[in-house]
Amino acid sequence: MDFRPFALSIQVALISTIITFFLGLLAANWTYRLKRGKGIVDTIFTLPMILPPTVAGFFLLQMFGRNSFIGGFLDNFGIRIVFTLTGAVIASVFVAFPLMYRTARGAFEQIDQNIIYAAETLGFSKFKIFWTIKVPMAKAGILAGAVLSFARALGEFGATIMLAGNIPGRTQTMSIAVFTAVSAGNNQVAYIWVAILTSMSFVMIMLMNFAASHKRKRRGGG
Repeated sequence: MDFRPFALSIQVALISTIITFFLGLLAANWTYRLKRGKGIVDTIFTLPMILPPTVAGFFLLQMFGRNSFIGGFLDNFGIRIVFTLTGAVIASVFVAFPLMYRTARGAFEQIDQNIIYAAETLGFSKFKIFWTIKVPMAKAGILAGAVLSFARALGEFGATIMLAGNIPGRTQTMSIAVFTAVSAGNNQVAYIWVAILTSMSFVMIMLMNFAASHKRKRRGGG
């Protein structure tokens, strides 16, 4: 059995989670501070979570295809997105971003604003307030968002197969390997990949719940 889809899935999920982590934090903080148009911006950032994965993949394909403006521009420098590992990462970032964004934004909204006002009064810069006050105080929600983003990226299928394709050893992740095995009538291999994906997702959710429970106990003990 070829286990390359496992390595590819982990690689794609880790890279996309790192990118999503910072993009989600910055987008959540920016939206949180907006005075006007917050609803429109929030809708745009959340839209990938609502769109069917194949629709998301179609939009990405139109955006990064060689005949598109972005794809054509990158192609001039020898950079290809379609049918590459980079395409798989972009697809995973696109669909996982809303989970990180909304979870982080919800965590920021739970912060006592008096603390922020006090820091501003003391002359703290926005950058310092963000990294030394907001992020530490919202770390439980941020961690939950990162775990959910990783799990979403790990199991991504629709957008990935549209943008990155199904190339064994190059873009075939575990989710795509399940589809390939079922299409070929190889249910035994499909069962193995399904078991691995289900087990990994179960462990991640358990760890997230354990962290949340531990935090509640610490608050109660305090």
